[in-house]
Amino acid sequence: MSFMDLLPKSNVERKRNAREQAAVGAAIGVTVGAVAGILLAPKAGRETRAELVTNIQELPEKVRELSEKTKELAGEARGKIAAKIKKDLCGCPEAEPVEKEDFSTE
Repeated sequence: MSFMDLLPKSNVERKRNAREQAAVGAAIGVTVGAVAGILLAPKAGRETRAELVTNIQELPEKVRELSEKTKELAGEARGKIAAKIKKDLCGCPEAEPVEKEDFSTE
């Protein structure tokens, strides 16, 4: 066995050790963070659960509002993109904006 045969093995071992150390460090960090979060929580468990229930109940309405806003923005973006493409393809100085597409599912 030559000296050169030992180099690749030690390099592989170093990489493996580095990965193991990173995994152990991450696990310790997650554990310490979870414990600190529990110990330093500003509210009692009952209050936290009540707030969580309230937020969960409000979630469908928030999702609905976000969906409507996204549809509106997508329609506006589609119109601007279509106008830009039309302008670039026909070489017109000012292309007419394309009507905003309605993405509603109703």
